[in-house]
Amino acid sequence: MYQKPPLVGGDDRLIRVGLPLLRQEPDACPAGRALRARPLLRQQPDRSRRKPAEDFAFAPWGRLLDAVEYAGAALAEAVVVPGNVRDCSDAHVRWAVEAAGTYLAARAREQSVRAAAGHPITRPVRNQWVGLHQLREPDGRGADQYERTAWGRQYASDDGSLREIWLPSIDSVKRDRPMPEIAAAAHVAATGVPVAPAYGKRARMPAEPGIRPRRVRIVGVGLGDGSTHVLADWDVAEVEHRFTEHAKALMAHAVDGRATRPGQDCVRCEALSGCPGVPRVSGLLGVPAPRRPRKRRSVSVSDLRAYRDCPARYYLTRVLKLRDGRAENAAIRRGRAVDAWLNERHAARPWTPCRYAPLPESLPGLSAGELPAALAMLRRHRGRCPLDGLSVDEIVQPQRRLAVYDPQVDVVVIADCDLVYTDRDGVVVRETKTAAHRFGERQELVRTYPQLALAVLLIASGTLGGEPRRSRVELEVLREDGARLEEVDPFDAVTLDQSRRVITELATRWTVDETYAAAPVDGFDCTDCEARRWCTAARPPLRERAHRATGEAPR
Repeated sequence: MYQKPPLVGGDDRLIRVGLPLLRQEPDACPAGRALRARPLLRQQPDRSRRKPAEDFAFAPWGRLLDAVEYAGAALAEAVVVPGNVRDCSDAHVRWAVEAAGTYLAARAREQSVRAAAGHPITRPVRNQWVGLHQLREPDGRGADQYERTAWGRQYASDDGSLREIWLPSIDSVKRDRPMPEIAAAAHVAATGVPVAPAYGKRARMPAEPGIRPRRVRIVGVGLGDGSTHVLADWDVAEVEHRFTEHAKALMAHAVDGRATRPGQDCVRCEALSGCPGVPRVSGLLGVPAPRRPRKRRSVSVSDLRAYRDCPARYYLTRVLKLRDGRAENAAIRRGRAVDAWLNERHAARPWTPCRYAPLPESLPGLSAGELPAALAMLRRHRGRCPLDGLSVDEIVQPQRRLAVYDPQVDVVVIADCDLVYTDRDGVVVRETKTAAHRFGERQELVRTYPQLALAVLLIASGTLGGEPRRSRVELEVLREDGARLEEVDPFDAVTLDQSRRVITELATRWTVDETYAAAPVDGFDCTDCEARRWCTAARPPLRERAHRATGEAPR
């Protein structure tokens, strides 16, 4: 029997499982996902769910397609209806219109090819298919209704023998979508009944359950380039086999989870206010509660730095995940390759210092010409490896994700630490950076690297435990021609004060912003922004601005 978490109330007899609950993510919270599978349970007393700005990238895209596919409107007509783009910035609307046009073109192209090959075409289906199972009495979980859903665009042939679900990706089509998700989506299409939207309510069995299909297709589509890929094209017998083999047990596992694991799932969890598994540091961000409560959010130091560069860039790339797909520069690729190799080495068990590990002959993502610089940095790390001389009894956690709740502003603060390890009862957070520039002077490291400031606050608050006299924050900077290792004392009064100022300065405007207007900081070049393509206020390139200032024409 399911036990409601503390400070949670409502109807726990409905269990609804969608595709996201089947994702095997390393920081997923089993208890949190079991609670999400019971959508009628809510925090008590309830919290604010106000969204000043739309935070679901697909929302306006879906509403525009609804107007086109269900009401027969032209895309240009649909976009001027305020309800279709409510709470969306101009850039978000521009992306949604572009994505809707790309999607409709991809649909038309795919249908044309199928029709030419003699296959039946499919038409939009308005009501959502729901795999609905109603019980006369509550079962061992205390549930009396089960629902399986699959978010996506739905289509069916005129005779009902074929059903399709199209699953969108923001950029290119996602060809490697996990089989459990594909099988679960196919099973919803094969067995679901058409139900009117029932957000916040139980689905009701329709008077006419519709014609059951003989065949199901799951199609992936990329909204950036219009690419498509058929993920599944199965008859109903194959659907049942795949569902049983790949998804059924995962659904039960998601529904029955009990362990708590702080992470990204905390943001939408109805049990967060009473959860004993999540560290709480009231005032961690150093800012007062906003005067107008809003939906709970998460934030990282990287988010705050992106916001400082430009609020619109933060909102588009980090909240909505809209990026134009441009290739990363060599420095970013090199840093990622170095980090990945170090993480793999530090995660090996039994672990040994990196000085004893042979260097790789290649690194993912790097060309032959880029490899020597990365290998030189790895050689420099050997003399600074934290595992060198560390007792085998210590705990070593590379890429440890920390989630801490600041109830003062209802924000979950996320920190992905390069390495957290214990050292003689102390706890150590190490951040590793790769650099091409000279080291420069050692001045306020916590300001140069705000991740260190957050680590200082977390250790000083006792969130990570550890003996204070042996706990520290470390910064390892790797260059081709050298390396530097700095230690920061989280209990030093000056350092602690500097760290509080750094985090508060980064968080103050972010906490209260409700519009995310384009306002790039001085020195930020909009040409480097991954969302510039949709931004209506992007500044011209620095070179062009310089020519305008001097009155010269660019060459």
